[in-house]
Amino acid sequence: MDAYGKFAGVYDRLMLDVPYGQIAELIDREIKVQKLANRIVLDLACGTGTLTGLLRQKGYEMIGADSSTEMLIKAREKNPGVLFLNQPMEELELYGTVGAIVCCLDSLNYLTEDGALNTVFKLCNNYLEPGGLLLFDVNSEYKFEHILSDNIFTFDSEDIYYTWENDYSAEEKLCDFYLTFFVKQGNVYERFDEMHTERCYSDGEICRALEQNGFSVKKKCDGFTNKKATTDSERVFYVCENIDSIQLKHLQRGGNVFETNNLD
Repeated sequence: MDAYGKFAGVYDRLMLDVPYGQIAELIDREIKVQKLANRIVLDLACGTGTLTGLLRQKGYEMIGADSSTEMLIKAREKNPGVLFLNQPMEELELYGTVGAIVCCLDSLNYLTEDGALNTVFKLCNNYLEPGGLLLFDVNSEYKFEHILSDNIFTFDSEDIYYTWENDYSAEEKLCDFYLTFFVKQGNVYERFDEMHTERCYSDGEICRALEQNGFSVKKKCDGFTNKKATTDSERVFYVCENIDSIQLKHLQRGGNVFETNNLD
């Protein structure tokens, strides 16, 4: 069963306030700083492909991957000619290497099983060329504990109304989102319900998983800005470099080639 179901049909209308242009600019800037020769970029957990399209407009050869067939239908409609793969993050399989992998809008928080984050980072390392970039964001500990928590949110527009109720377990580090939608269809509103779960990962957990799978953290940004992330950042954007096999062997012998600074 598709995890997003009918949600895919209203997703873009609910994401109008997401700064996709700013995200694309941030990613483009970091790739240019890295001077990547490989212009192929994978948009992992690409959703309906809005970011995929914006990066394509900047001259990158794009690949999109997502576990939701409904999301990918929308993505293909918006981006004809782009290769889209119907794959969960934990089962990523590409035909070759890419220069950069991006995974945005807290998609990695959807990895709720133990070891899943390690699995995804290992796969990303496998399909990135040495010196390639992994760029992703997560909802922070601060956001789960102080913003999402057990709160209830509502959204009301001309043709969509929804309620969003959270149930956060600090012990399990899991947050269940209970969503009820009312979408206008002609003269009536259709109701549908969905439940999503995200996992809260600490900065330490993320950095250890990156280190264990061959990544060096270049920077951590406050959201989609170039400002340094802090302990009260609600979203943290990580820019990570794939190290080569020589450096990885050095690390495995007890050396250290990684950025170790945690959030202030």
